Amino acid sequence: MAVKHTEEFRREAVRIALSSGLSRTRVAADLGIGKSTLGHWVSQYRTADLSVTEPQADLVRENERLRLENRVLREERENLKKSHAVLREPKDMRFAFMWEHRGRWPIESLCRVLQVSTRGYRAWVSRPVCQSQHTDLKVLTHIREQYALSNQTYGRPRMTAELKEAGLNVGERRVGRLMKLNGIRPVRTRRHRVTTDSRHSLGVAANVLDGDFLANAPNRKWAGDISYIWTTEGWLYLAVVIDLFSRRIIGWAASDRMKKDLAIRAFDMAVRLRTPLPGCIFHSDRGSQYCSHDFQQKLTEHKMTPSMSGKGNCFDNAAVETFFKSLKAELLWRQTWPTRRQATTAIFQYINGFYNPRRRHSYLGSISPLAFEAKAA
Repeated sequence: MAVKHTEEFRREAVRIALSSGLSRTRVAADLGIGKSTLGHWVSQYRTADLSVTEPQADLVRENERLRLENRVLREERENLKKSHAVLREPKDMRFAFMWEHRGRWPIESLCRVLQVSTRGYRAWVSRPVCQSQHTDLKVLTHIREQYALSNQTYGRPRMTAELKEAGLNVGERRVGRLMKLNGIRPVRTRRHRVTTDSRHSLGVAANVLDGDFLANAPNRKWAGDISYIWTTEGWLYLAVVIDLFSRRIIGWAASDRMKKDLAIRAFDMAVRLRTPLPGCIFHSDRGSQYCSHDFQQKLTEHKMTPSMSGKGNCFDNAAVETFFKSLKAELLWRQTWPTRRQATTAIFQYINGFYNPRRRHSYLGSISPLAFEAKAA
């Protein structure tokens, strides 16, 4: 369906064509019209009175020239930002970049920035798609799908593992190249702040775990901690329990107050899901919630061995800190949470719908906690 242009648009197009000093082809491309259409308008209005006096006409011509020049410069600057990495790629990849962005910038501008010829680009477009390009398009489709399923968190290594599991024989270099060219990159994270309140007079257990986060079977070593999430209603506190064998979240609880019952609720969930073996180590920081008499009594009831981090050393509980960092970077920091209930629901879905069953862990050989447990069974 043909686009109907207003009389004012036609006059401006003719004025630019006659005064800018640019070629008709370039002006037509910039304005999104055909060259023959522009030529027809110029012929139609060349002898007509454009209702502009001679002094005004000079000013208009200069303004239009500068405006168009600025537009061209802005386009080329944006092209350079987008195509900086592409300049180091073979011509076929540069042509593919041009094809993907052909609707945003003029082809002549892209050719100039990417240092290729328009003739070469036209020849590339007219050639049949080779097998390698077919494969790239197929892999790229899978990459986009897995990128969305991972909540935009997977980088090259995890993405490659995901594609191989889907049956695609593809290497990290190819995956990295396609992700880079198409602007697919994991969301950057922020540093995690530790806020453990150890200013209390309660008893502190020895560091039995001593930085050894490896376990040779389930229910031999557990770890727990509490973190915080900001919502519009106020702080939401989250306690979790992790089995260090598979890094699976086996217990968790959320509350608007950071009291000892929060840690106990998460622990009780873990006990209902699992049956801890006598002597199973439960490692935590020195927070008052874990040092409380009630929590320590729970450990005694289940014949578990308490273990606590060194004073002020967050690395002594690195496995749980890593989970909290992933949760915040991959879910919580991406939006504002109006209510605690909404944040709690999202955390539930993240743990049970993604982290435990799907998220790949480099520590586990790039498989999920549930898959790791099934493999070990």
